[in-house]
Amino acid sequence: MAAFEPVLLRPQELSLSEKLSLLNWPFVLLVVPAFGIIGYLVLYSAAGGAHEPWAWRHALRFALGYAVMLGVAFVDIRFWHRWAHVFYGLVIVLLLAVDIVGSINKGAQRWLAFGPFQLQPSELAKLALVLMLARFYHGLRLEDVGRPIHLIVPLALIGLPAALTVAQPDLGTGVLIVALGGGLMFLAGVRIWKFVLAGGLLAAAVPLVWTRLHDYQRERVLTFLDPERDPLGAGYHIIQSKIALGAGGLAGRGFLHGTQAQLDFLPEKQTDFAFTLLAEETGFVGAATVLTLCLMVAFVALRISLRATSDFGRLVAMGVGLNFSIHAVVNIAMVTGLVPVVGVPLPLISYGGTAMLTTLFGFGLMLSADIHRALRVPRHPGEL
Repeated sequence: MAAFEPVLLRPQELSLSEKLSLLNWPFVLLVVPAFGIIGYLVLYSAAGGAHEPWAWRHALRFALGYAVMLGVAFVDIRFWHRWAHVFYGLVIVLLLAVDIVGSINKGAQRWLAFGPFQLQPSELAKLALVLMLARFYHGLRLEDVGRPIHLIVPLALIGLPAALTVAQPDLGTGVLIVALGGGLMFLAGVRIWKFVLAGGLLAAAVPLVWTRLHDYQRERVLTFLDPERDPLGAGYHIIQSKIALGAGGLAGRGFLHGTQAQLDFLPEKQTDFAFTLLAEETGFVGAATVLTLCLMVAFVALRISLRATSDFGRLVAMGVGLNFSIHAVVNIAMVTGLVPVVGVPLPLISYGGTAMLTTLFGFGLMLSADIHRALRVPRHPGEL
């Protein structure tokens, strides 16, 4: 089927053979596994050439997430439309539970422990927000999208998980939730002047926000502006990251031969600075390869959204692509010193269970929107 060929809407379920024929096989068999392989090699190198403690867990989680992605992809997109509000509500409950019984790690209370497993609800909040905003805007006519009365609900949907996340405290993830929600509102048709106005109000509130920041958050901003002010303390991370990036050159120092990473000068090399390790050992070639894969994900999301026959499917695909792109851009900008260090992982490459499963779950939603694009998604509950 051509990318923009008109689709005949149908009410009935698709057969398994039809779903298999509509699955984006290049994305499923090439793009996604490429991220998994690169992530495994990066974490293998981060451990000094050992499968323990990160690489094998990464592989196991990726295999589980890959199965989840395929399972979600074959679920009728109308199911996700019907239950979006329930999923959103469950995530809000989990965010509230973090404040009560959450696990504390490095001074932050962001995880829920279930035996040996830990769950970070703020990661799930991003997908819940995508589904909920897509459901809300799917029920509106385009001319109603920008009306002031119809801004209240989406702003509340964005503000609630963002506020609960900032309270953990996790300012970086809270800002990403706001950015994701704002981006979806724009893609849904909200006029740009409203965002300019909101930006002006936020700029005016900067002095007040500054006084409310934790000491470590203010230190991150000051270090971003001048890393050399504390080269052995707050500025150490970004200085070592820049040294490693520069040392990589065109082709890199070679696998397992990155001095900054292997001699432990580079901190958090398995999580926040995984891209730096990769760039030091594989150089510009390896870094450009990862950037190309990220662009391919964005292209697939855009193509699926353009082929969608419903606003819900269109916004789900755009939301998943936007969420992935924001994380990739912020992480790479962070390790290159373009934005403050905020603890955002590189999707599918950095070590982290909830982040990986959430990313692959999102890919499943995106693929579901593509597979089931011929199905009519009702605009209101009870509509046939």
